[in-house]
Parts: sequence; structure tokens; C-alpha cells
Amino acid sequence: MPKMKTHSGAKKRFRVTGSGKVMRQRARHVHKFQERPARQARRLVNDVVVAPADTRKVKKMLGL
Repeated sequence: MPKMKTHSGAKKRFRVTGSGKVMRQRARHVHKFQERPARQARRLVNDVVVAPADTRKVKKMLGL
């Protein structure tokens, strides 16, 4: 069997914590912050846990 390759799109978007949770950035946290309220921009800073329904798919793409 050949080695399984990591999905290159997934490795840029997700990270796994030490306890095994999969984290992602919030949507709209990339650019154009001058058009958003400061309150919204601060809220978008924090990473969130991937939904339980998607965790299995993401872990498979990351090769875990």
C-alpha cells in the first residue's frame, strides 16, 4: 500500500490540538477589517472547534 497523502487544502485550514480536537478559523477573518465593526473583528479572532459532524472527515483528510 502506498502512503496516504495529506490533503493540502485541509492542512492549511485546520489544526489539531494536543487533546485531539480539530480547530478552524472563523469565516470572514481574513481581510477588509476596516469595513467591519471592531467588536465583530475581535470576535472573529478566536479559533473554534470543528462541528462534530465534520470532525471525522477532516481528520481523514489530515491523515489522522
